[in-house]
Amino acid sequence: MKKILLFLIIAGAMPLAITAQNYVTKTGKISFYSYAPIENIQADNGQVNASLNLTTGDFIVKVLMKSFEFKKSMMQEHFNDDYVESDTYPNASFKGKVVNIADIDTTKSGPVKVQVKGSLTIHGVTKEINSEGTLEVKDGTIIGLSKFTITLKDYNITIPSTVVNNISKTIEISVDFTLKKVI
Repeated sequence: MKKILLFLIIAGAMPLAITAQNYVTKTGKISFYSYAPIENIQADNGQVNASLNLTTGDFIVKVLMKSFEFKKSMMQEHFNDDYVESDTYPNASFKGKVVNIADIDTTKSGPVKVQVKGSLTIHGVTKEINSEGTLEVKDGTIIGLSKFTITLKDYNITIPSTVVNNISKTIEISVDFTLKKVI
């Protein structure tokens, strides 16, 4: 009888232990930057959802494309209507893993270099990516930072011929997340 009771207590506590390894945010930040001969293009999005499982390394990110903000409203309009077609492709997403998740020790503060691999979907096209970044345990949160570059043609984003020489064919993406433990 004692063994059954002990088993039920352990089995009941397991979901809590699994949940305790999840860190999430709804206010992650993604920015992109593109050098252009006439005018550089930059946008920021502070409404990014992300989830990291410290046990498995599973990392998921979802971005609403219309939440990117530009300094000039005309750029934002062109971005949503002509380039990423936000009405047709409202979200971008990443689903992958932090390969070296075992290097993260939540009892120690400080940044740890990590390798992230997975599938990035933009404009309805999914490509495998591999990126480096850092994860830092700080005050009970995990701060994730990364920068990587994508090529527009890889995601079937076309540049109108009238401005093809004014817009870079690559975009630098910066990621900044502060993930909080799910309780």
